Amino acid sequence: MSMVSYAAGTRFLSLIGGVIMSFYDWYADLPIASPQVWGEQTDVPESADWFNSTYIIDWGTNIPQTRTPDAHFLSEVRYRGTKVVAISPDYAEYVKFADLWLHPKPGTDGALALAMAHVIAKEFHVDRQAKYFTEYLKKYTDAPFLVILEQQNGRVISGRFLRASDIIENVINGEWKLVVYDTLKGRFVIPNGSIGFRWSDEKKWNLKLQDSLTGENIEPALTFLGIEDQRMMISLTRLDEKGFIEREIPVKLVKLANGKQIYVTTVFDLLLANLGVRRGDLKGYPTSYDDDKPYTPAWQEKITGVPRDLVIQVAREFAKNAEDTNGKSMILVGAGVNHWFNSDLIYRAIITILMLIGAIGVNGGGWAHYVGQEKVRPFEGWQTIAFARDWMLATRFQNTTTWIYIHSDQWKYDSLTLDKLTPNNTLYKHPADYIVLAVKRGWTPFYPQFDKNPLNLSPENAIDKISSGEVKFAITDPDNPINFPRIFFIWRANLLFSSGKGSEYILKHLLGTHNSVSNTEDAKDKVTEITWRETTPIGKLDLIVDLNFRMDSSALYSDIVLPAATWYEKYDISSTDMHTFVHPFQPATDPSWEARNDWDIFVNLAKKFSEMASRYLNGKHKDVVYLPLSHDTPDEISQSLIEEELDPPYISAHLASKIIPKRNFGNLIVIERDYTKVYEMMISLGHLIRDKELLYVGIPVNYRKEYEELKEELGEIDDRPDIKEAKKVAEVILRLSGATNGEVSVKEYKQLEVKTSLNFSDLYKGISEIKIKFDDIIASPKRVIDSPIESGIVKGERIYNPFTFNIEYEVPWRTLSGRQHFYLDHPIIRELGEQLPIYAPPLEYNKVIKDKDTLVLRYLTPHGKWQIHSTFMDNLRMLTLFRGGPVIWLNEEDARSVGIKDNEWVEVFNENGATVVRAVVSNRIPRGTAIMYHAQERTVYINESRLRGIIGGSHNAVTMVNIKPTWLIGGYAQLSYALNYYGAVGTQRDTIVAVRRWRT
Repeated sequence: MSMVSYAAGTRFLSLIGGVIMSFYDWYADLPIASPQVWGEQTDVPESADWFNSTYIIDWGTNIPQTRTPDAHFLSEVRYRGTKVVAISPDYAEYVKFADLWLHPKPGTDGALALAMAHVIAKEFHVDRQAKYFTEYLKKYTDAPFLVILEQQNGRVISGRFLRASDIIENVINGEWKLVVYDTLKGRFVIPNGSIGFRWSDEKKWNLKLQDSLTGENIEPALTFLGIEDQRMMISLTRLDEKGFIEREIPVKLVKLANGKQIYVTTVFDLLLANLGVRRGDLKGYPTSYDDDKPYTPAWQEKITGVPRDLVIQVAREFAKNAEDTNGKSMILVGAGVNHWFNSDLIYRAIITILMLIGAIGVNGGGWAHYVGQEKVRPFEGWQTIAFARDWMLATRFQNTTTWIYIHSDQWKYDSLTLDKLTPNNTLYKHPADYIVLAVKRGWTPFYPQFDKNPLNLSPENAIDKISSGEVKFAITDPDNPINFPRIFFIWRANLLFSSGKGSEYILKHLLGTHNSVSNTEDAKDKVTEITWRETTPIGKLDLIVDLNFRMDSSALYSDIVLPAATWYEKYDISSTDMHTFVHPFQPATDPSWEARNDWDIFVNLAKKFSEMASRYLNGKHKDVVYLPLSHDTPDEISQSLIEEELDPPYISAHLASKIIPKRNFGNLIVIERDYTKVYEMMISLGHLIRDKELLYVGIPVNYRKEYEELKEELGEIDDRPDIKEAKKVAEVILRLSGATNGEVSVKEYKQLEVKTSLNFSDLYKGISEIKIKFDDIIASPKRVIDSPIESGIVKGERIYNPFTFNIEYEVPWRTLSGRQHFYLDHPIIRELGEQLPIYAPPLEYNKVIKDKDTLVLRYLTPHGKWQIHSTFMDNLRMLTLFRGGPVIWLNEEDARSVGIKDNEWVEVFNENGATVVRAVVSNRIPRGTAIMYHAQERTVYINESRLRGIIGGSHNAVTMVNIKPTWLIGGYAQLSYALNYYGAVGTQRDTIVAVRRWRT
């Protein structure tokens, strides 16, 4: 990421109260399982750590194609004897690096992963207990934590975690402290480390295996088998065949503080039941690997096509390697897995393998997710500048996926109702209603926020007007013109096509221009929380402004294009997850003609804005801002979901009779704005960071010393550091971040020491004098230093691997239990039956019909080698390397069956839209699959769609946004909103298309 360029636009929008759209989740680069399991957006090993691994599975990330500079590590590690297994449905480029290739059918990776977990759990946790694995599960995962069993529709199901407040009265944050069973004393205890300790002053937020009330050491029980009070048959959701699995588990009785008695079991007992691992004479389990029941190797074979013997072999080898090396088994994962609708379940299944073998938080082991370049190492400084946190602490962040889904009216066409996702009873039929629920509860954002201008709302009675219905949420009536979005800025992106899932709907309903949508509006009788308007608006936006250095597809559809500098014409900084250095950008030449760097463009916009504000928006204005409850703040424990009235089916989108911000509502904050001062605030660093402590991933930091240093070094504007120029902005980002300023890092470590009662002095000893400045990284590469903002360790030239800090220093994960989570207990997750990772097949909902001249294929859009998204794809030199324009890859037998020949024009279509491209016929593509590499511009060599009568669209013309309710939850420990951290993801791989020869 070019941090200054990004921050230019977001700082301007933050200062005027605009909306900042997300990108990481919208691109479907966000592995949503990462926040679910770890409370971390994404943290992965740098590529050099592959060389430390002794067994690697490359599962859906095409390293030589999309990580070309790093691919040498994957080939070189084989010379050390490391085994490499490739998992890919097609013969992708990375397969040639492997000793063994498994090729499951597209989208069935979850079944394969669960079968591998079945083998590992049976052979290393049941048939015998590998000591390293057992001790790892007890201390670093939620496996020993207790779950309440509930009766529902005549079945016993797993419910929420047992809480301290259930068994003991008057415990500080007791609703947010979990319980284990101590085998040393034979009693239920509350261990250190749960999130309730994080947001209290008890100084027990650590992973020491101690009873938090007595300080005594404990030995948590992983299983109740052998010490059970009773055995019960439990129902587990099954999605490959909609229904339930009945399996017996050991349980214990626990007496609650109110005198009632309930049954509980451990997460580990539930996990083994879910995986189908038989123990003793427990009933309902497969009898062998050849038994066709979830999740055996035989069961997965009929789904994935992977021979069961290979599954057993790889699982056994992978786990044995981890046992022998204390965790040096690694799985590389990427877009091949992450871009599916049920990617969260697939990733959780893969992560389950890694947790079962103690590979997470170990150099040479763990997960390695590589999609996009999300890693901002100088995080605190970048966040401060980008979101104007030096001036105000309320910014309108927006999950782009839900915004596009609603404002482009894709929700009206969406036929993916909840009965197609789960056999369980659900609160709503349609995903759009869950968005309304989530917005009203303060779980996820949506803007515009209300049907009234927030500048005209009286802060004193805003809640009363919302309660009475006088002020309504915009999400409940998005097709009302008063709730339309009007002005849209695009910079550093090709939003309308490169990342525009449902691009034809965007063209139709947001832009109001030609499109190839042929879908019908099916949601009328399925949506209950949104006003249905019979006439769907065509064209909601008034103005699109694009900052660009080329006329890509988005620029061609924009009203105004502001010429921007390229990478080689500006000052900026960037970092990556592939290594631990910070890169400088510096101009080799000045921008051409009228082009400017992004910072200068937005500075000049701010100047003109302030001048106009003196005429139209003079004086001070109170802006009522509605915000979701944020991760890494006390807000994430402000809404208790353990009270009966908040559990399904009682939870609803209807506002409570008495709105209590944060408790049953979002966060309502009043920001006083002086729009005539926007320019001054844009070009100078505000006093807030000098005068207050700000939270960064929950750690309070004050920058009084750094503030004065920056004034002296950068110059002053009204007693504030001058950041008018991009290079100065880069300097501020570096100075305010622990990864690049040792003094800041030390302050952060000492704050965390107080919270945890742990000692990190060996990590911060000797780093206070390190200050990495912009001129330093121009002179020579500079590696970042350790900071508690990061979960890895680099001291002593160590290779970065995430969660080594947690494992080696007993620092909790930022989750409900403080550990890595197999089990999730939010009511909406329980409603879908996804408390544990289960297999969900790819969606099949598109309205395409096969005939003798038409192929019906699964449509995949992996990243290409010869472009960065759409950039460079339309470069003449790149075009001459292949077919000269957009292409789609087809299996040769599929193509022959309908008379398609190599390099012929084909029409690719479904109800969402159509594109016309050249066919590449190849035997490397599996039958039933089409691949169109992301992202091919529609500006070169696109033909007319005979079906729709207009020029074909981009690769996203046939896609559509789909929403999963579990992505929308919030205000609940690690399942809380933050920009690019948790929210709906823009997946697209479940798309089905029809392909036929183009007809002249």
